[in-house]
Amino acid sequence: MSGDKTMTADEVVGRLRSGMTIGIGGWGSRRKPMALVRALLRSDVTDLTVVSYGGPDVGLLAAAGKIRTLVAAFATLDSIPLEPHFGAARQRGSLAMVELDEAMVMWGLTAAAQRLPFMPVRAGLGSGVMDVNPSLRTVTSPYDDGEELVAVPALRLDAALVHLNRADVHGNGQYLGPDPYFDDLFCEAADTAYVSCERIVETSELLKDAGPQTLLVKRAFVHGVVETPNGAHFTSCAPDHDRDETFQRAYAQAARDPEAWRAFTARFFSGDEDAYQAAVAAFHEEEA
Repeated sequence: MSGDKTMTADEVVGRLRSGMTIGIGGWGSRRKPMALVRALLRSDVTDLTVVSYGGPDVGLLAAAGKIRTLVAAFATLDSIPLEPHFGAARQRGSLAMVELDEAMVMWGLTAAAQRLPFMPVRAGLGSGVMDVNPSLRTVTSPYDDGEELVAVPALRLDAALVHLNRADVHGNGQYLGPDPYFDDLFCEAADTAYVSCERIVETSELLKDAGPQTLLVKRAFVHGVVETPNGAHFTSCAPDHDRDETFQRAYAQAARDPEAWRAFTARFFSGDEDAYQAAVAAFHEEEA
């Protein structure tokens, strides 16, 4: 697919439906598509199965009661080890959890991207992953070694949401930081994929200052592109911006108390993306 695929964040969420399985790219509190997550918070979409290397995307959606089932290896804010809303949701039992090894999530996405029912892997063998996931099965190698392997089921997605540094209007996406975080697999494992980015540029500019290996996401797998400057906030999007540690600490602090969280939500998440960015700027002026 080519052509102009530019959309707004609200238009992306307008294509999502309750009950979908949605993959969210990034890793922990790094390069998360937070502007798309915030648009999802403003919608009536709920009852989701979310696949993620979890961070505040998982926390915010869990706090809003939008997750039915979470498929993840962890949910962390990186500099704060445990995502507080995820922890609270687990303690309340308000969401079901499919807890997998990090590599198992990767291979589950790979299987889905290759349109295979499962991938045979060693990850998980001899660990508690097999105990907490009694539905997992093993397979025996058909070759002479007869090795027993875990059959990781495909993590097929209805939609994927990822954030990258740059993209063109056709859906080619570029990362400029230290790690791709499997965003390409999320897009390829999904029926529809949506890329938000710090800046939309001409296709020729994607290779101007970086090598071809940075062209992570291919246009054939992308259905919408959203330009969202600072759209990964408060997670990092190196080299465009670092994680907003001051805001993240305030987020985690507010999560400890229901009344404080209601006030935090009213201040930062009750309006559109422009209102959010303005509220964040005001917050930092107060903190200065």
